[in-house]
Amino acid sequence: MMDFLQRLGVKSLGVLERLGRGTVFFFNILVSVPSVLVRPRLLFAQMYSVGVLSFSLIVISGLFVGMVLALQGFYTLSDFGAEGMLGVMVAASLVRELGPVVAALLFAGRAGSALTAEIGLMKATEQLSGMEMMAVDPVARIITPRFLAGLLSMPLLASLFSAIGVLGGYFIGVGLLGIDEGGYWSQMQAKIDFSEDILNGLIKSVVFGLVVTWIAVFEGYDAVPTSEGVSRATTQTVVHSAFAVLLLDFILTALMFGDN
Repeated sequence: MMDFLQRLGVKSLGVLERLGRGTVFFFNILVSVPSVLVRPRLLFAQMYSVGVLSFSLIVISGLFVGMVLALQGFYTLSDFGAEGMLGVMVAASLVRELGPVVAALLFAGRAGSALTAEIGLMKATEQLSGMEMMAVDPVARIITPRFLAGLLSMPLLASLFSAIGVLGGYFIGVGLLGIDEGGYWSQMQAKIDFSEDILNGLIKSVVFGLVVTWIAVFEGYDAVPTSEGVSRATTQTVVHSAFAVLLLDFILTALMFGDN
């Protein structure tokens, strides 16, 4: 029993110590933001790598998620004679929950893991140490542009996911199932509120983008400089990001819609 408690205490202290280092690392990134803004070329290059290269994954996934939502929603709503509300159901599900959450999980799996692997390999090949020897701050030169790129790209990708999902729902609802086209769009426009639905979904995507990118760059920067260490850090990025996104989604949903 004492051995178990001792191992638990050591593990808990290790987690707290790593959280502390991650927090200090995050503040170092914030301090380096002005130096990146005066050199936007670095930021634009990373936005292409993080955001644009994730475009096809987001579009295809959003299309099929919207189509599945329309199929499932139609057969559920038809039991109550409310097929005309299909557009509202698809749009509300996407902009409130599925758009930000699924886009963040896809972002973590594609862009987050790539960021961790890239930074981890830089550490393993001593490129980051070489920058420090040349009086170049690796946080300002390498980490911060990638962090800002993820933070800016995530809301755009989540919005694109939701928009394409609504379009996929239109293809199924109107094109395949015969829902009235005018009713699909008019009910959606009447029921979906900008501040309560769209803006709250956008806030979620910003928070998810910040946390996922923070985890990705920290795991890469903190990785053990070996091939096994980089592989483990990449896996941890995806796992920790998924846990963080789902936990934050619950907290944000309770805060945003708990009084409704």
